[in-house]
Amino acid sequence: MRADLLPELIDWKIEPGLTGYAPAVTEMESRVEAIRRGLAPERVWLLEHPPLYTAGTSAKAGDLIDSRFPVFQAGRGGQYTYHGPGQRVAYVMLDLRRRRPDVRRYVDDLEEWLILTLARFGIKGERRSGRVGIWVVHGDGTEDKIAAIGVRLRHWISYHGVSLNVDPDLGHFSGIVPCGIRDQNFGVTSLAALGIPANMASVDEALRQAFEEVFGPLREVS
Repeated sequence: MRADLLPELIDWKIEPGLTGYAPAVTEMESRVEAIRRGLAPERVWLLEHPPLYTAGTSAKAGDLIDSRFPVFQAGRGGQYTYHGPGQRVAYVMLDLRRRRPDVRRYVDDLEEWLILTLARFGIKGERRSGRVGIWVVHGDGTEDKIAAIGVRLRHWISYHGVSLNVDPDLGHFSGIVPCGIRDQNFGVTSLAALGIPANMASVDEALRQAFEEVFGPLREVS
């Protein structure tokens, strides 16, 4: 294939340390505008936040049980969720004008990305109708969410994205009703809680391989 016909590589950036939520949103919005104007390539930005809660556009006030951490209005879809150390957050900024301007298809692709990532650790992640995110089913029939999805589009450029629980403090989820689900049969889990001794570097590599299967080639940037 001629070089000028090759698809543009997507930037893959891993941020060291902890990144504040407000600066991250500012950075995402700036990048979205640059992508819209054709001034920057698409980007996947991997990071960790300090402990905090975010409220999506469907969040209900009663689902914030204990505001022990800062609470941010996220502007993304969904309800309350927790972010913190030990959780890999991936903010995905893709130009759906060039791909397929179909929100449902985009969310399906994000789900597939997470399912393929978990499969690399021997975990069967599953979709559930009416419950956004990726779930793990236990032998007693209970189900725990291991990955969350919350997206926003501006001019058909995506931002916000997904979070995968690697080894966060799961007790921090008790300050909210995660995603508005109160049923005691549905909780949260992590790779560590499932007995998978994965570090963040190995998770990032699995995410990268699975992402390229679903969305296309990447290039690592600093």
